[in-house]
This record gives sequence, C-alpha cells and structure tokens, in this order.
Amino acid sequence: MKRHILFILFALLTANLSAQSHEIGLSFGGANFIGDIGRTNYVYPTDFAGGLIYKYNLNPRIALRGSYNYIPVSGDDSQSENAYRKAAGRSFKNTIHEFAAGVEVNFYDYNIADNRTSYTPYIFAKLAAFSYKSPVEYLGNNNVRLKNSFSYALPVGVGIKGQLIGDIAISFEIGARYSFTDELDYSTPTISDLDFAGNGNDWYVFSGISLVYTFGRPQCYSGLTQ
Repeated sequence: MKRHILFILFALLTANLSAQSHEIGLSFGGANFIGDIGRTNYVYPTDFAGGLIYKYNLNPRIALRGSYNYIPVSGDDSQSENAYRKAAGRSFKNTIHEFAAGVEVNFYDYNIADNRTSYTPYIFAKLAAFSYKSPVEYLGNNNVRLKNSFSYALPVGVGIKGQLIGDIAISFEIGARYSFTDELDYSTPTISDLDFAGNGNDWYVFSGISLVYTFGRPQCYSGLTQ
C-alpha cells in the first residue's frame, strides 16, 4: 500500500513539474484615481504608469504572479462633472509604488507552444503593499506638507493574453485596487482643512499592456487535449 501511495504522489509531482514555466516582462499603460477629488469615472486613464511582472505557471489554467508597479495618481475637481466638486476646487497628485502577489486563472488552457492554446481570457486577484505620500499639515492655498506612508490594497481584474511572436506574449488587462486608506488624495479627519468627509477608502485603477518573455516551458503540457 505504501508503494502505491508513493507512486501516486510521485506521479502527481512530476505531472505538476512538467507544467511549470516562467514569464517575465514589462507592463505599461494608464492609471486613474477614484476617491474624493476629481472625476468619478471608474476607468479613465490620466497618468502614465508602468512596472515589472513575473508569472509562474503551475498548470495550463493557473499561474502565480508577482509585480512591481509605479502608479502616479491625480485628481482635479475642475475636471469633474459633479457640481459640488467643481465648487470645492481641490486637486492633488500622489505616487504609488506597489508590490503585489497573487493568482491568475485562465478561462482556457494556455500554452503558447501549441497554436490551439495560444490565447485566453483570464481573471486575477492579488494582495498588494504600497508606499505613498500622506498629509501631515495643511499649509494653505491647496498646499500640503507630506510624509512617506505605507498601506495595503486588494487588486482584482480581467484581461486577455496570447502569443505575439515566438516566446513573446502580449496581454491587455484592467485591474482595480481597493486600498485600505482614504489618504491618497490627502483627505484625513485628523486635519480639519483636509477633512473631506468622503465616501470611504480610495480606489486606483491600472489599465494597460504587458509584454512578457516565456521560458522554461516544455513543448507541451501533460493533460492537454490532443
């Protein structure tokens, strides 16, 4: 019985190893902010953003992914369609340095070594830690003294990816981040001039393109439909 169990475990392990591969590349696109200042559009890229991405494919349907993203965010009430915000006339700029890790799930089997499985839509969910500037003191005339701060976010999103040429793949995705802070736009209840009495924690969105190089992938995955 022990020999049978060991054989089954070994078979499962080797099947998993045969499906492992790596992807590394660059992401670039646009970011937008959803909070107490500026436009209220959910997806409206206004600031150029970019980063690095790494994926570890466990099998044709599931990949672990990690990333670093440089995401500037900004808001200007003069560009909002909301009458209250236009009257308030506030604006801000902040820069997010985000490190995230999570999982990516493909709708279909994905393996760019096989033309039948060289593209797929996908969804992803991650946990992120990021640095940003938070308010310390209001100096008047829309000027704020800032400090370095850290917080967390929950990125979720959708995309589609496929082979571009050879071992190079391209993907298009939109990822929204729910942050655990309301201070990205300098709003804080601890400073009366910056207490915007908003609608809760801030969101930010990164919409863009990724170009990745795939390596370590065998010619075919075990378990793919022939």
